[in-house]
Amino acid sequence: MIRIVVLILAMSLLLGCSDSRRTYAPVTSAVFEKMPRSGLHRVVKGETIYSIAWRYGLDYRDVSRRNNISPPYTVKVGDLIYLHGPSRHNLLLNSIAQARSNANLNSKVVYKLSKSTPMAEHEPNQFIHYWRWPARGRMIGAFSDYNKGINIVGKLGDPIYSAAAGRVVYSGSGLRSYGNLIIIKHNSDFLTAYAHASKVYVREGDWVKIGQKVADMGSSGSRRVMLHFELRRDGQPVNPLVYLSNQLYN
Repeated sequence: MIRIVVLILAMSLLLGCSDSRRTYAPVTSAVFEKMPRSGLHRVVKGETIYSIAWRYGLDYRDVSRRNNISPPYTVKVGDLIYLHGPSRHNLLLNSIAQARSNANLNSKVVYKLSKSTPMAEHEPNQFIHYWRWPARGRMIGAFSDYNKGINIVGKLGDPIYSAAAGRVVYSGSGLRSYGNLIIIKHNSDFLTAYAHASKVYVREGDWVKIGQKVADMGSSGSRRVMLHFELRRDGQPVNPLVYLSNQLYN
């Protein structure tokens, strides 16, 4: 009889731990999407070079260079983006060389490479003195291989703040598991993301200040109301806790 009671208590403890894990485990599987076998991505409505690079865990600068795209990194619906393999520029040069070798030596064949877009003015190049916490609330998900940022739980409508000054380079809901998402570019190295918003107050191209309210907390793309916050350096996720101010809220 004692053994049965002990067994029941042990099972209860295990179930309790299991429920706890289900409650407090990261609820955002913000993993990189698998690249298409072709190495190409076709742009759909609402996408930017930043959201495409973010989707596959790439540096937007590498993607831009590979596709001969200059600031402000404009892409159009239907464009094919080379994610890996030979770059668009090299493929074009190879096709030109092949065409020249096949052309009649007496004929004049003129080929024109697309001109690079002039460097956009006022690209974000903020020197970041410190990062502020993007929301008030209890952290329920830490940075890991599974969770590419941190999760902060809160109430529906709680404010979400920009962690540093910068420019909004994506605002939409096209990335799987992120819900309503904002990506802010702070300089050539750092971008931050704010996921699961219920309401967004900024648009692509808007400049924001550190601590500016950019959205309301919600549960879009998530099982509970929370903010999923990511910080990426050179295209790769880094632990936000390494960069955020020592003060919990500023």
